[in-house]
Amino acid sequence: MGCSFLWRNAIQPGKFGCPLNTHAFEANHINTLDAGERLSDSWRLDFWVLVATILAPSMVFMVSTALSVALPAIQRDLSASGTDLIWIVNAYSLLQAAFIFLSGSFGDHYGRKRIYIAGILLFALASLVCGFTDSAEVLIVARALQGVGGGMMITCSLALVGAFFAHHRRSWSIGVWSAFTMLVSGAGPILGGLLAEAGLWRLIFIVNIPLSLVAILVLFLFVPESYDEEAPKELDISGTFLSTMALLLSGFFCIEGPRRGFDDPLVLLVGAAAIAILPTFIWIEGHSDHPMMPLNLFRSRTFTGANTLTLLLYGAMNSVLFFLPLSLIQVQGYTESAVGFALLPMTMLMVGISFLMSRVVDRYGPRMPLIFGPVVISVSFVLFALLEPASGQDTYWSTLFPAICLFGIGMGITLAPLTTAVMASVDEHHAGMASGLNNTVSRSAQVLAIAVMGGIVLLLFRNALLSDPTVTALSAEARALLDEESVKLAETSLPVSLVPQVKSYLQDLISKSFSDSISVIMWIAAGLSLASGLLAAVLIERELPFPE
Repeated sequence: MGCSFLWRNAIQPGKFGCPLNTHAFEANHINTLDAGERLSDSWRLDFWVLVATILAPSMVFMVSTALSVALPAIQRDLSASGTDLIWIVNAYSLLQAAFIFLSGSFGDHYGRKRIYIAGILLFALASLVCGFTDSAEVLIVARALQGVGGGMMITCSLALVGAFFAHHRRSWSIGVWSAFTMLVSGAGPILGGLLAEAGLWRLIFIVNIPLSLVAILVLFLFVPESYDEEAPKELDISGTFLSTMALLLSGFFCIEGPRRGFDDPLVLLVGAAAIAILPTFIWIEGHSDHPMMPLNLFRSRTFTGANTLTLLLYGAMNSVLFFLPLSLIQVQGYTESAVGFALLPMTMLMVGISFLMSRVVDRYGPRMPLIFGPVVISVSFVLFALLEPASGQDTYWSTLFPAICLFGIGMGITLAPLTTAVMASVDEHHAGMASGLNNTVSRSAQVLAIAVMGGIVLLLFRNALLSDPTVTALSAEARALLDEESVKLAETSLPVSLVPQVKSYLQDLISKSFSDSISVIMWIAAGLSLASGLLAAVLIERELPFPE
């Protein structure tokens, strides 16, 4: 009842002195005992809107980056396989992608702030389960629920920013949103590394509880509600269901295929179903009166190009960010905390450059940054691919540091202009839809890329390990054990009956096989990044259209 009361205590738009559009917003203010507490200066309201829309998404990004460093510790504590690790990441990303789409429509209909708060609550409750479970399976389920909450938060957060700030300030506000969410989430690898090294990785999830309470309080007290009065009254449930099933089935095919075998009847059936769903989904969206993905949005060349670029670039970046910490900890010999600090220059450069990019976009448009940034990212991936297994933590400055810096520079150049290009290519009545679609594309890219790249790593690692002459000379029982254990990748256990010399050789072989497999992923990611830069040169318009 309290929530309902707060949502319904609205005043007329424009009372705060800020440029609210009457079709996008119904200004909401909480009457307090002292009427003098009302905010009268627009900059103060701007500040609180940005605080509320930055804090909660930062939790989402922080957990993701912290988890990438903590995965080896989670694997040891929960006896998780490599397939489990992929599902821990992808179960979250899959449901997040689905609910980014759905919550965009829900936000347009029922209030973006309302859906935003519901997402924060669900994310916090799921984080509590993640923090106390002792089962990899339960962690996967809880991560899926986190994904639902995260999808609701990200979409409505960016939609509030896009609808609240006028056109001439939109790129600035998105730049601030991007920079601060990256800054806060950039603490994730350091936090995750320190906690994992101390055996306290569960706190990565539990810390979200107090942050969620602060975000909800700020939203209730200061942030106006936002609707789309022209949004269709019906929701595209069938389209949402089909898109979710397509991602789920594709992920299952790519992740479980290497473990079960691609000739497994279930794997073949799932793959065929995923392929069959795609044309059905497109047909439904083209003939629906209320599509979740209006195909007419893709008439904009910039909108189409930005989303295609997002698919390629985010697929490449998320693959690298998933496997790089595993390689550094399990092959290069870095400690968890050292990995967190090793990635810090990337975050600092990314945040610093993102602050500058809003002015660049305002003056020159997003096209040049979206060409140059992915090319820089591609070069950094090439440097990652050239890392040797024996490089180690002591050679950080000469081996890893240059690649990390280039990665941060490229991301800083790219991310804010990419978001601005998407939001500026549609009118404000489709702000929630455009935000939801682009975020769905980025999360779908993560799901598919990690599934596909994970499958490639599992296959390459298993083949490299089992085809080695020393392994083929082992007993059938020892080979069968190694085959079964190979799904754990670098954590593959060795038969206890082996002599020390053979154990030492096989341990080195496991490290080298894992390192070589990840190098292949880095080369693929470099190609995808380069392709996204070339695509931007063809499809992204030189100036922001900012349609009315």
